[in-house]
Amino acid sequence: MFLKIESQVKKENAVVGVAFILWGAHKIDYPFLRPVVWFAPWGYLLGAVLEFVIALGMLMAYFQKTRDKLKRNEEKYRRLTDNATDMIYRMSLPDGEYEYVSPASKKIFGLAPEIWYSNPILIQDIIHPDFHGYFKEKWARLLKGKIDASYEYKVLYRGEGTKWIHQRNVGIRNEKEELIAIEGIMTDVTERKAVEESLRESEARFKALHNASFGGITIHDKGIIIDCNQGLSDMTGYSIDELIGMDGLQLIAEPSRSMVMDKILSGYEKPYEAVGLRKNGEQFPMRLEARNIPYKGQELRTVEFRDITEQKKAEQDKEELQRQLIQAQKMESVGRLAGGVAHDFNNMLSIILGNIELVQDDIDPDSSLFSNICEVKKAALRSADLTRQLLAFARRQTVSPKILNPNHAIDGMLKMLKRLIGEDIDLLWCPKKHLWSVKIDPSQIDQILANLCVNARDAIKDVGKIIIETDNILLDRDYCRQHKGFRPGEFVLINVSDNGCGMDKETLNKLFEPFFTTKRIGEGTGLGLATVYGIIKQNNGFINVYSEPGQGTTFKLYIPRHEKLQFEEPAVAKEKLQKGVETILLVEDEKVILQMVKKMLERLGYTVLAANTPEQAMQIANSSNINIDLLITDVVMPSMNGRELTQKILKAVPNIKCLYMSGYTRNVIAHRGILGEGMNFINKPFSRMDISLKIREILDEKKS
Repeated sequence: MFLKIESQVKKENAVVGVAFILWGAHKIDYPFLRPVVWFAPWGYLLGAVLEFVIALGMLMAYFQKTRDKLKRNEEKYRRLTDNATDMIYRMSLPDGEYEYVSPASKKIFGLAPEIWYSNPILIQDIIHPDFHGYFKEKWARLLKGKIDASYEYKVLYRGEGTKWIHQRNVGIRNEKEELIAIEGIMTDVTERKAVEESLRESEARFKALHNASFGGITIHDKGIIIDCNQGLSDMTGYSIDELIGMDGLQLIAEPSRSMVMDKILSGYEKPYEAVGLRKNGEQFPMRLEARNIPYKGQELRTVEFRDITEQKKAEQDKEELQRQLIQAQKMESVGRLAGGVAHDFNNMLSIILGNIELVQDDIDPDSSLFSNICEVKKAALRSADLTRQLLAFARRQTVSPKILNPNHAIDGMLKMLKRLIGEDIDLLWCPKKHLWSVKIDPSQIDQILANLCVNARDAIKDVGKIIIETDNILLDRDYCRQHKGFRPGEFVLINVSDNGCGMDKETLNKLFEPFFTTKRIGEGTGLGLATVYGIIKQNNGFINVYSEPGQGTTFKLYIPRHEKLQFEEPAVAKEKLQKGVETILLVEDEKVILQMVKKMLERLGYTVLAANTPEQAMQIANSSNINIDLLITDVVMPSMNGRELTQKILKAVPNIKCLYMSGYTRNVIAHRGILGEGMNFINKPFSRMDISLKIREILDEKKS
């Protein structure tokens, strides 16, 4: 391009030079030479030559000045194009050959300018495959004389990476308006495109998060929603089209609308709770958090809506669990109290009952004193029953579970229950056929039914009905998820219902608390239902209570199924004292109890070797020449527990039998309140009949 410009300038300078020579020869006049010209024929010729030489010099000086100026301009513009970061080019048409390509081609395309001169269609070789069709369309328009001022496309860079190019074009036309060339600039916009792509991805992520948010997000302009996400639509039931343009306060229920308005006006930016309103009119708890943000040149307010229904439910569940924990802690505290007191209390009752029986042997049954002694005995027995209730409530009662069919156990209780509830109340028994077996102490079934039926009787004013039912129940995971404390499995259900006065929620919440009762003073201890609760929990079961004021009450007791079915022989009532002549080693750290039990056993015919400490008992066992048949030992003693003592005595007397006795609940014989296999146990306080039967059971088993 610059070579053609220089050639054109040279042609123009030559024409101008000739014109100046002709003008100089005609116009130049030197008066001091005129005489020479007039008087010498050659003078005129000399003057003309001189004038021509002077004019030529002036012309050459002007030409040199113009040429220098053009050269400086050419160098200036060449420097501009050569140093430009963008590639500048000129292409002639219609042949499509490049007249000029700036050095920036090397930086932008990795190609020297000379390559473009030798390969005019080079651009088609380096264009990215994704833009072949796009560029082909642009080239076709170019050949038709239609030039797009600017466009962008992607090219391959050195066969490895890619670059984005922004191309700007200018069409060069002749005096006939024919397109004869294209001049343009190609700019590397790869970095800008990367920024734009990053912004697009960021915006896409924002929109995705915006719409995938578990809550609703809105942008407000003076309270009017101008943008929102799908989460708000899902939460409220309105479509996005319905929400945009809506007053945001329409999503707030009336009870908290004024409060929300105050927060908006004050510019409050901390989270707070309000009552939301769905399209269907349903109200729900929500949490709001708002702040001012710049948005498209304006200062607007964005608000996040959170449906906290599940959170509120979780909080309520937590409160309920906390209440249950407090209840459990209360029961545990009372249980520890019961366990701590039981030992001393039962020991005292043992002394009382034992001595009463000894006194009864020495008093004439027809005397008035004998009847007084009997009343004292009844009071002591009632005290012992109260202790057993405390132990059952605390789930620390020592029990002897057996595999049984609950229907058989309940059948045996019906007559007693009917006498217990009276003639005015109907007792209906609805057993389930083919009922599963459970493993439980039979006496605990008696305790449960007696307590529930007595409570039902007291809840019925005049005449009424009590229904006892049994059933096989399978609890699945879905049921247990909805009923806290339950676990999946197979259970036997014992259902006790009445049509009495029922209970309100406040009473239901305190139902199993120890010593809580709705009865008048003297009518109840408040341990009946606590005992039921303790027994069921001790046997890994669950309780559900359903009651409404005036609608009666239903207790549903779930006891785990036991796979094996065992048919037990009915117990034979034994009413006579069982005596014997064997030798018994008696160990008890309470001296009063030791003497009382010793007398009791001696009156039954036994030879009794009494020991007040485990060490004394071991001395007797090791030194005595007498054959010892039975060891009766307290469980909890200061220096050694009863089981450890038994193990040591067995070394000296290998065939000795053992009977453990205790008024203490947490003993080493019962693992978590359940008597170990093969261990004989009797609870304090016990009667002479109880101990006589237990001893004979053990000794007779030995002989057989």
